[in-house]
Amino acid sequence: MSRRTEIADILKAPKINEKITVMGWVRAFRSNRFIALNDGSTIKNLQAVVDFENFDEALLKKVSFHSCVKISGTLVESQGAGQDVEVNCEEIEVIGEANPDEYVLQPKRQTMEFLREQAHFRLRTNTLSAVFRVRHAISFAIHKYYNDNGYYYMHTPIITGSDAEGAGEMFHVSTLDAENLPKTEDGKVDYSQDFFGKETNLTVSGQLQAEIGALALGKVYTFGPTFRAENSNTSRHLAEFWMIEPEVAFNDIHDNMDLAEDFVKYLINYILKNYPDDLAILDKRIQNIEKNMKTELRRPMGLIDTLRFVVDNDFERITYTDAINLLRSSKPFKKGRFEFEPTWGSDLQAEHERWLVEKKFQKPVIVRDYPKNFKAFYMRLNDDGETVAAMDVLFPGIGEVIGGSQREERHDVLKARMQEMGVEEEELWWYLELRKFGGCPHAGFGLGFERMVQFITGMDNIRDVIPFPRTPGKAEF
Repeated sequence: MSRRTEIADILKAPKINEKITVMGWVRAFRSNRFIALNDGSTIKNLQAVVDFENFDEALLKKVSFHSCVKISGTLVESQGAGQDVEVNCEEIEVIGEANPDEYVLQPKRQTMEFLREQAHFRLRTNTLSAVFRVRHAISFAIHKYYNDNGYYYMHTPIITGSDAEGAGEMFHVSTLDAENLPKTEDGKVDYSQDFFGKETNLTVSGQLQAEIGALALGKVYTFGPTFRAENSNTSRHLAEFWMIEPEVAFNDIHDNMDLAEDFVKYLINYILKNYPDDLAILDKRIQNIEKNMKTELRRPMGLIDTLRFVVDNDFERITYTDAINLLRSSKPFKKGRFEFEPTWGSDLQAEHERWLVEKKFQKPVIVRDYPKNFKAFYMRLNDDGETVAAMDVLFPGIGEVIGGSQREERHDVLKARMQEMGVEEEELWWYLELRKFGGCPHAGFGLGFERMVQFITGMDNIRDVIPFPRTPGKAEF
């Protein structure tokens, strides 16, 4: 097959009157004369102009929506509006047909719900192709950020015997015969006969193991798949998702907040700089969806303005106690507009987080020093004995995007917290020993990758920012 040139390269530096060969999928074939061709390298199409008299009619009938074709010809300045250059077709070869009578996708607007059922084709649409180019770019930017800042990439276990979050909503991993489970004398499953000789699960976090790396290498980060068996069908939850978790020795909660702010701003700036065309199509999509909505149902800002809102502002930093006091003195609270009452000792709800970001401060907000009663055992206990050095980064539209903390480095305090919260010492003996032998202050956080992709692309449902979403009752493809 002759050498092809990617459309992105052609449009970046067009060479007029050069002979080129392109391959891709037909987005449109207008008037049997104009082919809009896309090869996935860019959101933009290349227009190919066909002289009908020079081609067999039977061949051109095979040039249909999403058929795959090879086109050779001369690149020229475009004679029409909408594009700077086009290719005059001299040769057309249909590589792969797409019978329009049988092809499930049609050249019209499709719902996201329908496209999720067609995951093998949905990346061919403008919206989803833009989303997954941006997803790739964010992934690359994550590795670049940490590499350039002296962090070491650490692969933490996918199969684990510990529950980092204490949530209990984990997928079990076993090779035992489900039809003939071995039992102990008291009637429980005998996991000593299982592959690992104990009960194991798919991980919900790599944080605890990342702490091992931080207390040896100084600065590490994880970026891997995590799993949660939460029976939730909301637009913000997946059973399989990816997490980024940096862990840094000698950092305190304030260093942690600095890192989180710098990190997310870097990611967003990278996309703004390098993927403006994809962001533009995603921004336009939101505008089209919301143009007939009531004002109160629309987003407060367009997509690109929302991203600018994050990168152009210093994040406001407040304590949880300050946040509760501000919420209780707010007009929405006094007029009974909050669905959930903000009370000290209960977690902030999304409506509270959004009010702080969008109304009160009009900038991203980092809330720190939460009550210990609803936070994890490993978060450092503050001097007041009631709060822990935890932090959440809040964004417009979605609320929390990052959760993290300074870790409890004091052996006796950590041991007491584990006992208080019912965490078995035997299971995490090694975690306690990190504090007993050469421990030091350290901190880290977790960023849900899909949550970040969802924010940057403006997609309404997290299932549309991962190629093959895993949700309750859904494990196709």
